[in-house]
Amino acid sequence: MKNIIVTGCHGQLGIAVNKLFGPCEDYNLINTDVEELDITNVDAVLALAREVKPYAIINCAAYTAVDAAEEHVDLNYRINALGPRNLAIAATETDAKLIHISTDYVFPGTSERPLTEFDPTGPRSVYGRTKLAGENFVKEFAKRWFIIRTAWLYGEGKNFVRTMLGLSEKYDEVTVVDDQFGSPTSAAELAGAIGCLLPTDNYGLFHGTCEGWTSWDEFTREIFRLCGKETRVVSVSTEEYQAAHPQSAPRPHYSILDNYMLRLTTDHTYRDWKDALEIYLREQGYMHS
Repeated sequence: MKNIIVTGCHGQLGIAVNKLFGPCEDYNLINTDVEELDITNVDAVLALAREVKPYAIINCAAYTAVDAAEEHVDLNYRINALGPRNLAIAATETDAKLIHISTDYVFPGTSERPLTEFDPTGPRSVYGRTKLAGENFVKEFAKRWFIIRTAWLYGEGKNFVRTMLGLSEKYDEVTVVDDQFGSPTSAAELAGAIGCLLPTDNYGLFHGTCEGWTSWDEFTREIFRLCGKETRVVSVSTEEYQAAHPQSAPRPHYSILDNYMLRLTTDHTYRDWKDALEIYLREQGYMHS
């Protein structure tokens, strides 16, 4: 049985990884979160890796509070950059594979076409800059690595889908921006891509989002439609939303990622975002028909 260290095991992706790999007899998951392993401490990371001699490390840990990141720069660099560096060092010492999760925020968000793994980065926020630094550390210090960039992720835990459904219980209408575009991606779908890559030597940088794309307001309408909610969605521009609800970090206007490398090198495909959303809502008990 192969040992796999999972960091951030209590997060949305960590939970999805456990659901996917937990029943598998080939793997023994060693689940860690901040209480069990401080990934910013290289000695702690090395000690665990030396003890369990992992086949792989799946890094689901990250600082993802995008606005708070603007105020907590050092903490962001420790978690999103030094953490992956430390895991990469440990993976190299123990000859383990490293799967690291990154984000669309490494791009400036100004494109008008889906972005491939070969497009230039240019983060505009602290969160994006720290995540890009984490990518670079993984490339520098790990020998056998997969980096998967994802976007608009939702799963078990706090996320946009649950937030909107919570608001629908309190209000007759919600205000959502209509000029930011991306591909809503379920944690289960991202975990599936990890499962596809993990046993292979197909190392490198991958984009990983559900197929198709939408805007935040249309995403909200689809959530409400599937759940039978009558809450009205009021569409506004980012500028209008910012005036009423100031945000510290700039949001990408365009977050649509093209899963180009996955298509070129594997047979794995993500579900369409609408199909994945319906599966998620049904499994979470939000749909009653």
